[in-house]
Amino acid sequence: MLEGIRVIDLGAFITAPLAGMMLADLGADVIKIEPPEGDAFRRGHGGSYSATFVAYNRNKRSLVLDLNDAKARATFAALVARADVLIDNFRPSALKKLGLDSDALRAANPRLVHCSITGFGTTGPYRDRPAFDAVGQALSGIASLFVDPAAPHCFGPTIADNVTGMYACTGILGALVERNRTGCGRRIEVNMLEASMAFVPDAFTNLTRSGIEDNRFSRVSRSQSFAFRCGDGRLIALQLSTREKFWLELLGALGAEDLATDARFAAHQRRVDNFHALEEALAPHFAARPRAEWMARLAATDVPFAPINTLADALADPQVEALGTKVVLRHPREGEIVTIACPILADGARPRARMSAPPTLGEHSEEVLAELARDQAGDQSGGGALGKVST
Repeated sequence: MLEGIRVIDLGAFITAPLAGMMLADLGADVIKIEPPEGDAFRRGHGGSYSATFVAYNRNKRSLVLDLNDAKARATFAALVARADVLIDNFRPSALKKLGLDSDALRAANPRLVHCSITGFGTTGPYRDRPAFDAVGQALSGIASLFVDPAAPHCFGPTIADNVTGMYACTGILGALVERNRTGCGRRIEVNMLEASMAFVPDAFTNLTRSGIEDNRFSRVSRSQSFAFRCGDGRLIALQLSTREKFWLELLGALGAEDLATDARFAAHQRRVDNFHALEEALAPHFAARPRAEWMARLAATDVPFAPINTLADALADPQVEALGTKVVLRHPREGEIVTIACPILADGARPRARMSAPPTLGEHSEEVLAELARDQAGDQSGGGALGKVST
């Protein structure tokens, strides 16, 4: 889909690398610019090819440039002058200090789409603060939907980081479509605080329209979402939503039809209001039989349910296997790498026919610089204004 689009990924950690990887999954040529020590995520568990780095950097080429060096900055500027997209996740002042601010880069390349990802935006009292996932979750209010105030702990996957990268990718794609009409690029700004808040719009609408301040049980009670331990200790989840048929079919599968006449559960809103009592009423039924039996019974109904898989269980799930979600890549030096396929299909196929393993540090430096030198030679022979490449 994005064949012919050149992306310069100047990011580190998660937000910008994820946006770059999403564009790479759609076929863009993504060049990851790294300092001599590499992306900080490379160094998990020793070495320079950690699992966290691998997770966010497939289908890219790695070029090492020390942007504190004037010659390297000239090389970077020459690359950006020929690129379609630049992504960074620095604090607002960082690129400007290097003489690489967005205005200067876009002056050299008016078609450039420059996506700048920050923690809190470019204005306001927090603009220069550092931000990571836990900070974004906390400030945006997301953490209040998970954390038990009586026993507070941060837990779970990176949410603020990931959704910020996804919104950044969306903004970039919109700017590329617009550029087809106008011929001009854009400066796209996405910050973790707003992206995180935008990710839970229903919670804010409940507050501002209905005066309801959601907590960690609000959504699950409204959606009638449950998790139970079965007789063999394994876990199962189900979501009844608002449809009465799901409730009645569940009672039939459990042999618990008497709960249908319980005044506390006689209507959907009553079940929402008495959510914890309903959990307590249903739990003994699931505890009486092994999960496989409950899954067989529920599969014979239309009740939405699933086993609560471990990550290993999910990779081995027959539906995941049927979809081809688990992809094995092989790097010539780092060996076998398991990755999760791009979840987008176009006409029944993944948008990128061939996937490549995440690069080792500087793996493609010579290749990318040679391409740039050839391009610059063409510029000079054609009277172009750009100078020779500095490595």
